[in-house]
Amino acid sequence: WYQKAAENGHEGAMNNLAICYKNGVGTEKNLENSFYWCQKVAENGYTVAMFNLAICYKNGEGTEKNLEKTLYWYQKAAENGHEDAMFNLAICYENGEGTEKNLEKALYWYQKAAENGDKVAMNNLATSMCYKNGEGIEKNLEKAFYWYQKAAENGHEGAIDNLAMCYKNGEGIEKNLEKAFYWFQKAAENGHEGAMNNLAICYK
Repeated sequence: WYQKAAENGHEGAMNNLAICYKNGVGTEKNLENSFYWCQKVAENGYTVAMFNLAICYKNGEGTEKNLEKTLYWYQKAAENGHEDAMFNLAICYENGEGTEKNLEKALYWYQKAAENGDKVAMNNLATSMCYKNGEGIEKNLEKAFYWYQKAAENGHEGAIDNLAMCYKNGEGIEKNLEKAFYWFQKAAENGHEGAMNNLAICYK
């Protein structure tokens, strides 16, 4: 049915057919066919397919690996509001994958993803604001604290530890050892090794 509907230009069916071929659901696994349908529907402006096509190019699934095309399709999907694409696009810009390294653009897309609730993006955004000073990014400890707090409240382990460090050292917020202890404890309870060490130091 998907095949029939896909051949008639039904976008949802094209996308589902691409997924069926990718995972071998109801048909033999065929990455070339998966890529074919994924590309077809992505070019029709179907956002999820744009993201999936970027993944095909990144991993060389059904086509040759191509980081420039990966970046292109992440960008298209991100501009259409796809959250995972925003995050992956930020990583491409941060690491210079398929493009020149561009920390301003990385920061822009981390912020977009963070505003859409991506806790890893929140943490990465905060870390960029703390440590990447002079690389096209202005150091901003208050904003970094804000995003560490958001990520910590969303349960990101690294951010919980980073938030505790902000309170311990008075970075972006007034020094508050009680709050530092609280957040170190939280991170340690989640199994974060760095936080366990920091907690041990607090007890000394």
